[in-house]
Amino acid sequence: METLFKKHHLLISQVSTSIIREAMDAIAWDKQLVAIRGSRGVGKTTLMRQYIYMNYGVQAGEALYCLMDSMYFTTHSLLDLAERFHLMGGEHLFLDEVHKYPDWSKEIKEIIDLYPQMRITFSGSSLLQILNADADLSRRVRSYDLAGLSFREYLRFYHGLTLPVFTLEEILSDPDSICANVCEVCHPQLLFEAYLKAGYYPFYDGDMEDYYDRIENVVNFIIDQEMTEFCGVDPANTRKLKAMLMFLSNNIPYEVNIAKLSSYLELNKATVLSYLSGLKKAELLHLLYSSNISVTKMQKPDKIYIHNPNILYALGTKENIGTVRECFFVNQLSNGHTVEYGKSTGDFLIDGHITIEVGGKDKSFGQIANIPNSYVFADEMEFPVGKKLPLWLAGFLY
Repeated sequence: METLFKKHHLLISQVSTSIIREAMDAIAWDKQLVAIRGSRGVGKTTLMRQYIYMNYGVQAGEALYCLMDSMYFTTHSLLDLAERFHLMGGEHLFLDEVHKYPDWSKEIKEIIDLYPQMRITFSGSSLLQILNADADLSRRVRSYDLAGLSFREYLRFYHGLTLPVFTLEEILSDPDSICANVCEVCHPQLLFEAYLKAGYYPFYDGDMEDYYDRIENVVNFIIDQEMTEFCGVDPANTRKLKAMLMFLSNNIPYEVNIAKLSSYLELNKATVLSYLSGLKKAELLHLLYSSNISVTKMQKPDKIYIHNPNILYALGTKENIGTVRECFFVNQLSNGHTVEYGKSTGDFLIDGHITIEVGGKDKSFGQIANIPNSYVFADEMEFPVGKKLPLWLAGFLY
């Protein structure tokens, strides 16, 4: 126990609070059981440590922060820890990367049954199936999904520019005012181009090569460790999964031919579809369907996108600016909105009734001219022209 207290002090004392994401205020930290899910690298650990630092200080006592892959848990159970922590007057356990501890859900359920005054906040992979865990925690857990940085958050995180969140309705109805306010404090187009290459993950330090290496490490960890554990991927097939990701990144946006993909990977179609679904849950891909309502478990997607533009660049794939633009748009809109493949009526259908085309500044309304509630989001623009809006505006939704 003393070892955990020392680690708590060391880790919490090192955390920086110079920039704190708004997710801090969105989480109901006072609830008995809180889960923070997200892909590796998006900032779950930093957020938890910042909260502890600001609310409990650096000394363990009322609160205790634990990394669940700590050697301590090879000889001690989580239940034993909770009992000792309770006897010492502890009130709030923070369990980081809880999925690395076997039977975490059963023991957490037992802890909150035994010690109803104790609060537990835990983080886990985006693949963590909290509601389908061994113990039924669905009635008690307050779950939050943490995404990478939006373009708006990037401006604050890396450039010190604080700008408000806008709803999609606000962006579509009053883009002129929004663009005027943003352009008063910066040149968004120039910064947007930088964001597309290095801005989604909050660990860019100016070294692009190191940043891409870290993204590649994130991708490898997700495939080698998390997908084998949570998605039933045969460890012998992880290389094929990486080959699939590279194939898709060089053919994005990929209009899906499962037979071709199966042949390329030497895997049957059902396995390929299962792996695609896993890559989506792991936040490495976006799978788009022409109708989300009728999607079945083993239905092939109509279009596939890499999860965010930074992964595209990190994989070293041939640059296609059209692909990067669409990848960005899908990534930002998927956080809070329903995105469907538009087929012949625009690139995307948002929330079932908004038709969107994405392109460069010369993109016309030709394909959607007669479609009501339709818009163009165009790159290389700082101000809207009618219903043609700057693409970077899509980065102000969260």
